[in-house]
Amino acid sequence: MIHTDTTGADVASHYDELDPFYRRLWGEHVHHGLWETGRESPLEAVAQLSRHVAIRAEIKAGQRVCDVGCGYGATARLLAADYGARVTGITISPKQHAAAASAGGAEFVLGDWLENDFPTASLDAVIAIESTEHLPDVARGIAEMARVLVPGGRLVICAWMAGPAPRAWERRQLLEPICREGRLIGMGNEADYRRWLADAGLELQTVEDISRKVRRTWPICIRRTISAFFRDAELRRYLLDDHERNRIFAVTLVRIWIAYLTGALHYTVFTAMKPAGSAEFIPLGR
Repeated sequence: MIHTDTTGADVASHYDELDPFYRRLWGEHVHHGLWETGRESPLEAVAQLSRHVAIRAEIKAGQRVCDVGCGYGATARLLAADYGARVTGITISPKQHAAAASAGGAEFVLGDWLENDFPTASLDAVIAIESTEHLPDVARGIAEMARVLVPGGRLVICAWMAGPAPRAWERRQLLEPICREGRLIGMGNEADYRRWLADAGLELQTVEDISRKVRRTWPICIRRTISAFFRDAELRRYLLDDHERNRIFAVTLVRIWIAYLTGALHYTVFTAMKPAGSAEFIPLGR
């Protein structure tokens, strides 16, 4: 497990500071795209990842769903509109929350998942698309997801993660800087997630490594950033201002792309279920 000294406040600040550029360069879905055929547009690819999660979560009309780390709410709105689910999204970023709430289509909460007030056994499904990496305590965060699920409820986590045995230079030049610069509090590997899910009392259903289908996200982001540097004066001023603490993320885009190519970075989708008849699970610290 790779750790950094990032805090929840740092995560919120990162997304708030980069808010206009994330939306301009990538859009309302703040997550990877999923290219099944390779012919999808970026817009189709990001929506396809959301639908892949919905299928794994077996989301149906009327079900109560929480999107942990909902960003601008695009996935929550898609689940509500296309699947008829009753969705609540939660984000720690005030700017993301304001944008999501103004767009509507679902309910949105500004807050820290580790301090959520969802009742025990109140949700049919929980999804977390690229948000567990930002949690100060991933094990506790997953335990909270298990707590709020009804027996038989499903959890789907899409996670960036370290490969099984990254080389020393990959850790030093790629994974550790990616965590620091992307405000990831930690980056586990597949074994970590399997353990955290089991410790939360969840039954693992599927583990899918879809790294090759999502990594195309990053050369697209790199090209768009380079193009925008020359035509977008606001972005250019931001990237050239050495007082802007998060401007380094322009370099991180390249690190991420290289990390996927070397195999140091993986993208995995975990699907788990809360066993029917399971007892209430109270995570430590609550």
